[in-house]
Amino acid sequence: MLSKPTFFAFIIVAFEALFILQQWRHPIFHFLLLSYFFFAIKTYFLKSKQPRPVYLVDFLCYKPPSKCKVPFSSFIHHASMIEAFDTESVEFMAKTLVSSGLSQETYLPPALHCIPPKTHDRESINEAQMVLFPVMDELLSKTKLSPYDIDILIVNCSGFCPSPSLSSIIINKYSMKSDIKSYNLSGMGCSAGTIGVDLAQNLLKTHENKTAIVLSTEILSTGWYSGHEKPKLILNCVFRMGGAGILLSNKKQAENTSKYKLIHSLRTQRAYDDTAYYAVYREEDSRGILGVTFNKDLLQAVSETLRSHITLLGSQILPFTEQFFHVISILRKKLIDESAEIYTPRFKTVVQHFCLPSSGKPLIREVAKGLNLNGRNIEPALMTLHRFGNQSSSSWWYELGYMEGKWRVKKGDKIWVLGLGTGIKCCSLVLECLRPIVEDDKKSPWSCCIQQYPIQV
Repeated sequence: MLSKPTFFAFIIVAFEALFILQQWRHPIFHFLLLSYFFFAIKTYFLKSKQPRPVYLVDFLCYKPPSKCKVPFSSFIHHASMIEAFDTESVEFMAKTLVSSGLSQETYLPPALHCIPPKTHDRESINEAQMVLFPVMDELLSKTKLSPYDIDILIVNCSGFCPSPSLSSIIINKYSMKSDIKSYNLSGMGCSAGTIGVDLAQNLLKTHENKTAIVLSTEILSTGWYSGHEKPKLILNCVFRMGGAGILLSNKKQAENTSKYKLIHSLRTQRAYDDTAYYAVYREEDSRGILGVTFNKDLLQAVSETLRSHITLLGSQILPFTEQFFHVISILRKKLIDESAEIYTPRFKTVVQHFCLPSSGKPLIREVAKGLNLNGRNIEPALMTLHRFGNQSSSSWWYELGYMEGKWRVKKGDKIWVLGLGTGIKCCSLVLECLRPIVEDDKKSPWSCCIQQYPIQV
């Protein structure tokens, strides 16, 4: 079979012979023919250099066992029995729980059900295995792949970074091939889940015909705070157990089997700014106890980070009219009327569904305000927070699972996955649905409770 360049050359020779036989000797005929030839060759080589599209074949979310559920009463009762907490600390955590937007059915790992909680490395590794192994097993089973089919492995966990790494633990467990490209992301905060997918996409753009898995979780036993400082106690109250696995591929056959195609990604951060850098910060308290501080400037830092991020993302995906109105409003505010409001682009003109950070009700509503979203748009984030709590880097996939469970995602719909993490870092993924999502996934963590939602929170 002839290659395309050879075929184009053959066509040129054939037409030149035709011109000679027909005595079409005018130079214009030869000029047009050669122009077409060079244009065709240029187009061919430009297309051949473009990387294949990256597909999100499928994903899977972890549902912890019922024994790990932690109703408010159990949480407060256990906290009051831990000597490290005084009465004021317990009362603060009780008030935080009530106003958090969490339900009575969220989960904590077995190590944190002990009195006192077990927070050493062995328990953290057990927790990682408890979450990641079932996710890996079920994702491989669901997509009918073997561990040896995986070419790229990315594992993200912000607070726990053992040696050997979590990615090495997975490779060892599943006897994966020796040339697998493995990465372990830590310290990236809640945005690590989307950053992991962005990293996988970049790797798939440079390595043809490959399959990648991204595993996202947060190990809570290593992040538990047993002190008295209120900004550090928040983590104990809202972070909960969870994990997700995402399978991506650039193989040609993936186009027919995948749920989504990754069409845009963008990463920005404000770590250069002290307010953003210290908004969420891991440090020791006055007694030398390690914890994560949530500072009062967090919402302001998030707002500023989002403002610059959505401006850049909007320039990539928004129609010209929305971009025009936004720029004009900025110029008006700077040059004419400082009290004028800046026009908020309507991302809903190009995006139908939103997976937002489910770190807490105030943050969800702050993000919704900045993007001019309505109650239905933020429903998946609020319901995920209610049912499962803040699961850090894996929360977005529970939100997408919620939308799939409600049969809201249609072929051609766009989904914006917005990741926010310490730093503050921001990472956006825009997915396009390739087929109707109507299957009844019995292994989804939403399968037994999706009919109860939405509820008022």
